[in-house]
Amino acid sequence: MTWNWQKPDWPNFQWERSRLAHAEEQFLLGAGVALGTVKHLNGAARDQLIVEAISGEALTTSEIEGEILNRASVQSSIQRQLGLAFDPRRVTPAEQGIAEMMVDLYRTFPAPLSGRMLFSWHCRMTLGRQDLADIGRYRASREPMQVVSGKMGDPRIHFEAPPSKQVPAEMKRFIAWFNRTGPRGADPLPAITRAGMAHLYFESIHPFEDGNGRIGRAIAEKAIAQSFGQPILIALATTILAHQKSYYDALENANKQNEITAWLTWFAAIALEAQRRTLAQVEFLIAKTKLLDRLRGQINNRQEKALLRMLKEGTDGFKGGLSAGNYSTITGASPATTTRDLADLTEKGALIRTGERKHARYALDLSMPE
Repeated sequence: MTWNWQKPDWPNFQWERSRLAHAEEQFLLGAGVALGTVKHLNGAARDQLIVEAISGEALTTSEIEGEILNRASVQSSIQRQLGLAFDPRRVTPAEQGIAEMMVDLYRTFPAPLSGRMLFSWHCRMTLGRQDLADIGRYRASREPMQVVSGKMGDPRIHFEAPPSKQVPAEMKRFIAWFNRTGPRGADPLPAITRAGMAHLYFESIHPFEDGNGRIGRAIAEKAIAQSFGQPILIALATTILAHQKSYYDALENANKQNEITAWLTWFAAIALEAQRRTLAQVEFLIAKTKLLDRLRGQINNRQEKALLRMLKEGTDGFKGGLSAGNYSTITGASPATTTRDLADLTEKGALIRTGERKHARYALDLSMPE
């Protein structure tokens, strides 16, 4: 097998620009809508959006690699770093490290990419690791860097990266390309094209002993943020996780050639979906703020506690709908009090009821009346 970096035209990627034109236009329009919508958030809601966006990407980019982290711990670390709250809870090195990396990505998005930045991200992302020889520097092993699956003795090689001795030169060329193709660079590229190409280019080099996927997705996020001059992250890793198998399939196919139209069209669809997810999150926060403002002073502590618990589930909603039993468990209310509280919340337009008696379920009513 000859890999893309072994081809004579590496790394002069080719693609059909016309195939990306509509997606780039839709992405640009969507960015305008999202930025306009964010302006309607008050300070607290905007801070919440930032924390949820960063933590969501931190959690899902780790989950793609099979690492499951605690949401509350990651959010606590992010809030401390942003100076939004102090939570004394202890977090694991992995949770602290990925949170630090993603906050740095958020804060330094306009800055040019550099080897020092990538080494810093790698140090943070591998915080607490004792099993790696090369932390905060490019890999140096003489063993081939391969992506492999299958049984011992019968492996399937999905990709093999350039030898370690070539990595410094390859990364110097990659970093120069990334900065040159930015909005203020000599050869600017459209947002989706640059982000998708940057991710593939970086993954093809696979410069680190471990963590290449997480850093590669962060580079794509940086490219998108730079294109619009805004630090807010779109739900890129979250969307990739939802399409994980096709993500690996698309990368594997793209690693075999330097004509990358198929990869970029796949990535464009993911980027547009990620943008829609992010806009839905912003709209949810606006609706949540309006609902709580409208009900302020009209509901009791039990009702407020139950609503906040439901709102904590975000845009996906309370799984299966809220039942009377759920309400009682959350609030400690008696059956009679639960019935009254739920009826009152329904009458006030906070909840929508479906079903009857023991089959009754309640969902948030986040419609925004004038």
